[in-house]
Formats: sequence, C-alpha cells, structure tokens
Amino acid sequence: MDISLKVFQPSDYDAAIALWHTSSTPINTSDERGPIERFLQRNEGLSYAAYQGHALVGTILCGHDGRRGFIHHLVVSPACKRRGVGKQLLHAGLAGLQAQAIPMCHVLVFKTNAQGLGFWAAVSAKQRDEFALFSLETGVAR
Repeated sequence: MDISLKVFQPSDYDAAIALWHTSSTPINTSDERGPIERFLQRNEGLSYAAYQGHALVGTILCGHDGRRGFIHHLVVSPACKRRGVGKQLLHAGLAGLQAQAIPMCHVLVFKTNAQGLGFWAAVSAKQRDEFALFSLETGVAR
C-alpha cells in the first residue's frame, strides 16, 4: 500500500470531516471548519493527512499547550485499517511534538471504543487510571 503523509492543511478539511463521519469518533461543533482551522494555525505543522493516491485515508490532529501534547482524530479509513497507516500518522505526530520539546502527549479514547483502545494498547500507550476527567463549558455557543 503506497501511502503518503502530508501536513494537514485547511484544504484537507472536507475530505477529513467525511472520513471522521465513517468512524466511531464523535463529531461536534468543535469539529467545524473554523475551529479546526484555528487548531491547525495554533499547532502549525503538527497534524497530518494520509493519502493513497488522491484519496484521504487517514488523519491525526496533534497539538500542545507548551507542556503536554494532545492527539485528536487519529482516524483511518475502514479499507486501510490494520495496514500501518495509523502507526505512520502517530509517528509523524510524535516526531513533531518531540521536535518542539514536548515530552509527553495524551489522547482521550471513549471506553466503548474497543478498536481504539486496542490500537493504543498495541502501540504501548499507557492507560492512566489515576485521573478523573472533568469538563466545563466556557459559555461559547455550540
């Protein structure tokens, strides 16, 4: 399988959102074009798109807050799963974080996402049980 990775650009958005809708990844207003473009601008060069020919077959959104990295939407097309595309995207994202001196990154995976949990275990990601996740609304309309 001939896969090429490129830095995720705003022009990849339409194909990416279509791909994300094929996955178990919940899509919400934070995934609209504007918020994704802001994310890409804040974290320039850290997110990647995987292409097979002209078809987008995978994405990873990577960013950081200056201390820790965060991975969002590591999604691979159903036809390309279990062929190393996810690992290629992950390694590219991690290399970008490493180049910016970010020593650790986190990813949130729904407990009901068995395939996602399996992927992260297979790449030796450490599942953390000592944290409780809390979320607050900022008051911005969704």
